[in-house]
Amino acid sequence: MSKDFDVKDINLAEQGRGRIDWALKEMPVIRSLMERFHKERPLNGVKMSGCLHITTETANLARALQMAGADLVLTASNPLSTQDDVAAALVSVYEIPTFAIKGEDNKTYYQHLNAALDHHPNVTMDDGADLVSLLHQERSNQLSEMIGSTEETTTGVIRLRAMAKDGALKLPVIAVNDANTKHLFDNRYGTGQSTLDGIIRATNILIAGKVFVVAGYGWCSRGISMRAKGLGANVIVTEIDPLKALEAVMDGFRVMPMIEAAPLADFICSATGDKHVIDKQHFEIMKNGCCVSNSGHFNVEINIPSLEAMAVEKRQPRAFVDEYRLADGRFIRILGEGRLVNLAAAEGHPAAVMDMSFANQALSAVYVYQNGKHMKNEVYPVPKEIDEEIARFKLESMGIKIDVLTPEQVTYLNSWQEGT
Repeated sequence: MSKDFDVKDINLAEQGRGRIDWALKEMPVIRSLMERFHKERPLNGVKMSGCLHITTETANLARALQMAGADLVLTASNPLSTQDDVAAALVSVYEIPTFAIKGEDNKTYYQHLNAALDHHPNVTMDDGADLVSLLHQERSNQLSEMIGSTEETTTGVIRLRAMAKDGALKLPVIAVNDANTKHLFDNRYGTGQSTLDGIIRATNILIAGKVFVVAGYGWCSRGISMRAKGLGANVIVTEIDPLKALEAVMDGFRVMPMIEAAPLADFICSATGDKHVIDKQHFEIMKNGCCVSNSGHFNVEINIPSLEAMAVEKRQPRAFVDEYRLADGRFIRILGEGRLVNLAAAEGHPAAVMDMSFANQALSAVYVYQNGKHMKNEVYPVPKEIDEEIARFKLESMGIKIDVLTPEQVTYLNSWQEGT
């Protein structure tokens, strides 16, 4: 493996460049940051390592960080999410060392993570907390070189908060996922559209009229439920949180335990961030031909080893579809190896929502670099002023104006003397 990069085919670079430029047309906030960063160079000389899905949108984030002056290395945050032409373009066109190959095995995946840390970063950018976890568990000697990190996704934030609670976290991290301009749009509209896109590309099965079970009712699952309903599916939601379950009911969905939903389902998709949400007892009662997928960060949401043990035959009738035949003759279909189906079988989120998410990443990286030495080893929210700035940028790019409070209204909202 080259010390400088490891991609599938460097000759795909021009194809990747075209798709990266196409995505940038839908990323006005990132374009505006590129202009600002090129002038201000807020990350000049900072060594950064990013563990992110290597997609067209990520490439544009990387270009913005490069314009800000960062010395950047990238690696994939999921073995199946890499777009090989984008990885080639990052290396060949933009001269950003990249370690990512779609379909890489687990050994290669960790070699790539280590290659990113061989850069000896001062700031890391994670999507799933793999870089931060590896730093703490196997490369703790490098922690003294670190200023801080940012985290993109719900699963990573959960891991990092657990580390902070145990006193194990040794650097400050900004939870980009929790920004309103991230999870309200990326998680809901991005995951909703891209997950259904991945399921349809993998199966080409009509969604209308089918029973579609969604595990969880967080922002990602809400988006999936909404889009499945929009395509004509009969949607069932499973939950462990009574408030979220009540919301799902009020939003018009049936709610029941997975053990009751599994026999009814034509499709099941999990997006909870937890382990074995779809387990052996569910496989035992699933309908013949049920398509099972995951849109949570790690493939542990589906207990695939238990299905492997139950199966008498496994075949791949289509790309990204593994069909398991059970002893009683039923077939269970796992999409995208149980990994993020929107990236394994499709192209991930549309650029327009990643525009806001990656603006949060870029501005949070600048913030943690400038303030990290004075921050505690905790998980921090994205500063409110960054969140609001991104929302204003996005509205302006859409040609939308909003009202501004008058001085009288500001006084009224900040006083208690004036009542009815």
